[in-house]
Amino acid sequence: MAETDIGSPDPAATFAAPQPKDVAAAPTAPAPEPERRAGIWRRWSGWLVIAVPAATSLVVGGYEIGGPSLWRDEAYTRDAIARPLGGIFTLLGHQDAVHGAYYLLMHVIATVIGTSATALRLPSLCAMVIATGFTAAAGRRAAALGRPPGQAERAERAGRGLDVPALTGLVSGLLFATAPYMTYYAQMARSYAIETMFAVIATYLLLRAWPDGRWRWWLAYGAAVALTGLFNIFGLLILAAHGVTLLLSSTRDQGRARGQAGAGRWAGRIPLRWLAVSAAAVLVLGPLLGLASRQQEQIAWLSRPNLNAMQRLLTDLAGSRPLIVPFALLALGGLIAAWRADGWRPLNPAAVALPWLVVPPFVLIAVSFVKPVYYVRYIEFCLPALAILAGTGLTGLIRLATVTPLGTFRLGRLRLAWLPAALVVALLAVLLAGPQQAMRQTAARPDNLRLASAIVAAHEQPGDVVFYIPATMHVLGTGYPAPFGRLHDIARNESAIASGTLTGTEITSPALLKSRFTDTDPERVWVVTGASTYRFPKPYTAMDREKMALLAGAGMHILHRWQAGEVMLTLYGR
Repeated sequence: MAETDIGSPDPAATFAAPQPKDVAAAPTAPAPEPERRAGIWRRWSGWLVIAVPAATSLVVGGYEIGGPSLWRDEAYTRDAIARPLGGIFTLLGHQDAVHGAYYLLMHVIATVIGTSATALRLPSLCAMVIATGFTAAAGRRAAALGRPPGQAERAERAGRGLDVPALTGLVSGLLFATAPYMTYYAQMARSYAIETMFAVIATYLLLRAWPDGRWRWWLAYGAAVALTGLFNIFGLLILAAHGVTLLLSSTRDQGRARGQAGAGRWAGRIPLRWLAVSAAAVLVLGPLLGLASRQQEQIAWLSRPNLNAMQRLLTDLAGSRPLIVPFALLALGGLIAAWRADGWRPLNPAAVALPWLVVPPFVLIAVSFVKPVYYVRYIEFCLPALAILAGTGLTGLIRLATVTPLGTFRLGRLRLAWLPAALVVALLAVLLAGPQQAMRQTAARPDNLRLASAIVAAHEQPGDVVFYIPATMHVLGTGYPAPFGRLHDIARNESAIASGTLTGTEITSPALLKSRFTDTDPERVWVVTGASTYRFPKPYTAMDREKMALLAGAGMHILHRWQAGEVMLTLYGR
């Protein structure tokens, strides 16, 4: 983080006025106690604003990180990164190119720390800790940029001395650090946490580059945007959000920024350097975008968003249904606070956070009515935006209380102006406790692959055959593969590594499958499925229909059925 974000947001406060020599020699009275304490706070506040939320996210996100079972997407990660580098590149040529950078990074990390659930999720936790620190830094800097000139000095002369930017950053960081879905993605071995980290870093760098204008900041911003898209191509929607933010900027401060040395040229309210680095980021990712467009069958399961999808979006952003209203009110308060701050100044917290929160989901949902591409995980990188907007609202509540009669009263050393905010924080803490604990449960994931593996291990017998319906359900056996590996998979054609795919391939001839089944003549057959409906799926392919026909033709019936999340294990026998 740059030094300008550590300490007072007032540039004048970073310079000491020169003193005449005779004055320097004269004895000086010690600074009054309040001023001395304020100076100490200014020196430490910059680091504390970042460190306290980051440490909080480390504790909150790290608690019981290895407890929940791996689920199918994490099983994909574990299986892919265990391959040799050549095997990973072969896989990316066929499937999952959008996760290629993540798989390569995790391949390197896994060689050092292993592939346990904790080890697989540790990089996501580290990414969320960094994202939390930058959320606090971005909230602070946006609040500093949004303050009218001289407002800090007037507040100090009035005796209030409230460091609004520092408080905004601190509260924003803490709200993100305690967000239930921050914990959820910090404890998930997928690329979403790393994508979020780079999205927050890109937003922070925008707040540095726009007022400064120099190429070094814009190039760093372009690199962060490119890395955001590299770890998830939908992360490039952060560019659309930032473009709206720039369009919302005030013409007054735009003119001031244009007058700075090295600011570059502008197209209306848009810096041409932003356009240049944004275009460069997209061009660099061009090959990945082209490859991903040819692998769209991986998201063929998506459907058009409906009312339930909209409700889940709100629930995931807030953390739970009861949290929707409190966070909506705090976000509204953040918008009002930004509007009151000298009539919506440029790059204030709301101008940064609102487009970031709204534009990416809106674009994906709108496109999904033509070609379904929306899923709530794909816009997870918008979570910090809600934290900044709500943090601005909570800070605005504190500022409002200071100008009411509450601001003039104290209860001991505690100013009653903090009472409304304290009540809101207490309410949020109560409402957050349940969802936070729920995120640490395996039930928060679609699958319980650990339980499924334990069930197979406890009930398998030599000679057991296994059918996966549909064939992609092979992934359900890769999270904890040992018991599944002892079952005889007579439909298998090529393994995942040999075929360069995520789950391998099956034979396509029903006649060949029937021949293998007859030759094996099993007494028992496991059928492994996994559906969000928690029902046995209807066989659609000729091979899947043949699997069920073979069971019926052999006179097999259901001996037992187990459910492990969405995983259904059905044991057939004679």
